[in-house]
Amino acid sequence: KLAAECQSAGYPGTLIPYKCDLSNEEEILSMFSAIKTLHQGVDVCINNAGLARPEPLLSGKTEGWRTMIDVNVMAVSICTREAYQSMKERNIDDGHIININSMNGHSVVPQSVVHFYSATKYAVTALTEGLRQELREAKTHIRATCISPGLVETGFAFKLHDNDPERAAATYESIRCLKAEDMANAVIYVLSAPPHVQIADIQMRPTEQIS
Repeated sequence: KLAAECQSAGYPGTLIPYKCDLSNEEEILSMFSAIKTLHQGVDVCINNAGLARPEPLLSGKTEGWRTMIDVNVMAVSICTREAYQSMKERNIDDGHIININSMNGHSVVPQSVVHFYSATKYAVTALTEGLRQELREAKTHIRATCISPGLVETGFAFKLHDNDPERAAATYESIRCLKAEDMANAVIYVLSAPPHVQIADIQMRPTEQIS
């Protein structure tokens, strides 16, 4: 639907949707294989998928923790590896890997339902810096960046509070949140930096957000 909307609106470029369960490595590898077949490979990888389940540390369900690890940490790592290998085999020296992190990857807020989620985002912070160091060791000019937003108006809260849609909706009504367009603009800013400039992390939150 979104691809059709983009096309009818006359936007440049083409959006090609591809269904992939990021908690399933086989599906991720299949997606990268399809990209190689149809489009030669990946020059820019934006690891955007992420989710939170309301599973506190003292009483949370293991299944919820594992889901967050699989999507927020493992999928990021697998996609990063596959994207880099795609760039390497085609001698792409100016690619970019951008991890959509979170302000929760830099501070732990006093809300038990997001403590495990915060741990996965701290992992993204560490993974991105580790990636930057490995790219330097590989003597490539491929760059690595985190973008860490606060509250963005998406379906995130409805996944976190899937048993309480009113609470989820209230999350976005309390303040003027960041929009998807704000995130897109941050990505464009990162990608438009000159080759000798590597933006390590953009931390951004709504002006009205307290935490």
